[in-house]
Amino acid sequence: MVARLEGRRIVVTGAASGIGAAVARLAASEGAKVACFDRDGEGAAALAASLPVTGHSERVDVTDPEGVKRAFESAAEALGGLDGLVTSAGVVALGPITKMALDTWRKVIDVNLTGTFLVSQAAVSHLRATSDASIVNIASAQALMPIAGSSAYAASKGGVLSLSKALAAELAPDIRVNCICPGLIDTPMNAGLKKAPEDGPPCRSTGMH
Repeated sequence: MVARLEGRRIVVTGAASGIGAAVARLAASEGAKVACFDRDGEGAAALAASLPVTGHSERVDVTDPEGVKRAFESAAEALGGLDGLVTSAGVVALGPITKMALDTWRKVIDVNLTGTFLVSQAAVSHLRATSDASIVNIASAQALMPIAGSSAYAASKGGVLSLSKALAAELAPDIRVNCICPGLIDTPMNAGLKKAPEDGPPCRSTGMH
């Protein structure tokens, strides 16, 4: 059988674990060259080294505009250009709005929404240099049907969904933009995650996946 992504060159953010790692492995198994971006540089490097095809890794904080730009330039050089982007880097924080610190709100919005904006922005010039380019953003079912206690996370993922629609209109026909809204996935980021408290315990957050 012909590999469905043979010859494609794809950046995956949040690639050190969870959904991002699964996407990177699947893309590689289908013949794509993959650049693994993650704040966990060692994890990204280990994942890239384990892939069955050409892999590349970058330690990237998706909230750092200059770092993101440099990472894309490096990845494009290493892979000979870029055809695709999957934005999987994210954080989650759950708890009642009355107890959510502003810093917590800002971190979730910065990583999940602004991070998606920044990596998309950095990718566009590289993706426009090829044909049949694509961006796939990972949002969440919470963008469509939030649960109690998920104000920051739901808002950030709702923003990713709307951003994806706006980019699809803006970047067509050169670049296709799609958004996936998965339900709860068994990933390190969600380990031990339970229903958000409606009152009582303070807000808590988990690390980036």
